Amino acid sequence: MPPMQHALVSIQAEAFDPVADSRLLDDPRAGAQASFLGLVRADGEGLQALELEHYPGMTEGAIEAMVAQAGQRFGLVGAIVRHRVGRLAVGEPIVWVLTAAPHRRAALDGCAFLIDYLKTQAPFWKKEHGLSGSQWVDAREADDAALARWGIEGTNAG
Repeated sequence: MPPMQHALVSIQAEAFDPVADSRLLDDPRAGAQASFLGLVRADGEGLQALELEHYPGMTEGAIEAMVAQAGQRFGLVGAIVRHRVGRLAVGEPIVWVLTAAPHRRAALDGCAFLIDYLKTQAPFWKKEHGLSGSQWVDAREADDAALARWGIEGTNAG
């Protein structure tokens, strides 16, 4: 299976443009693109913002390795992962994943695989800011269970 023609990982404070990104993955081998746009949700009483921190270089490297694995595993011809950092208000886009593959199932599975990985294994630290103050967010067992469906053991919860 040929390697991915295009792979992009970006950790950024600024908003991203999903429409422009979909053009980056134009490839005659691609019969499908699949995407996921994650938003900051009001997960609890009075949540006003979510703040994300990361270690530059380490975070990108970890995500690039998982994108390469997804490419090999699902035969992707391209993948884009954009994740925002900094302080984000409820409703703001926080993560964008786009995959391209010859067939829809591979594109959809590759996208889901990357989202499950990002949720559990990507080195981000999250702090919730709400009406009652601020607190760091712990990983959830349900997130590790989602990763397990891909044969990868989560190490964050439990």
